[in-house]
Amino acid sequence: MLVNVHCFSATRCYLEQRISSILYSKAQRCTMAYRACKYSGEKVLDWLVMNEHYFSAAPTGEERRRRIDVQIAGEAFTVDTAGNIFSPDGLDRGTEVLLDTVPAPPQEGSFLDIGSGWGPIALTLGMLAPNADVLAIEVNERAAKLTEKNASQLGISNITVKHPDEVNADTGFDLIWSNPPIRIGKKALHELLIRWLPTLNPGGDAWLVVAKKLGADSLMPWIDKMLQEESPDQFTVRRAATHKGFRVLHIARELELPKEYSR
Repeated sequence: MLVNVHCFSATRCYLEQRISSILYSKAQRCTMAYRACKYSGEKVLDWLVMNEHYFSAAPTGEERRRRIDVQIAGEAFTVDTAGNIFSPDGLDRGTEVLLDTVPAPPQEGSFLDIGSGWGPIALTLGMLAPNADVLAIEVNERAAKLTEKNASQLGISNITVKHPDEVNADTGFDLIWSNPPIRIGKKALHELLIRWLPTLNPGGDAWLVVAKKLGADSLMPWIDKMLQEESPDQFTVRRAATHKGFRVLHIARELELPKEYSR
């Protein structure tokens, strides 16, 4: 058998050129990625230090207290924030969408903010409904203290901040507003919602904001199923709004009719 040596050499040469081209292209992309990371590395590291484990009970990272200007209930205020809490640089987009969507709260009642952070939701409720009792629950000690401090500095006296374990199991609420901590993981998130959503009093409403990319569309049917198993035919769950990549979910508990009307 005769072998065409020239053809074999040309093929080998072509393959070597292709491999070299591919490797060179990959090397270029790696170099560009490295330069981008090097350029922004300090900012990324700073973000990680400031935000990692914002749901930890006792953050160990540097506190880095700062004062920021924010809009609360349509007015400009200056509040305190710190590192290792949720959204230390200002009002996050999800909470902003929630506050722009929900109807005004009743002037009286028992209200709940699940995971208060530095306090934007609780502060808004306290300002809009000064005769209501607002409970802000927060596991992060640093964030809880900031909610208390910001409420005091703004002259809001109807807000109480507690660790979730300090709240009696039979405590009910007429209104719940929350940007729940999705990043704690599905199991922990489900446990949190199982604990607090059934605490709605008859006739009460809960409003949650969840990013679409973080599972809002699968969370809604899960909430509906969970509440139906907990209290059949007492709750309705719906998507109230979609904006900026976020879903606002509305959970309502039916009013209990007097016994004479239920016969």
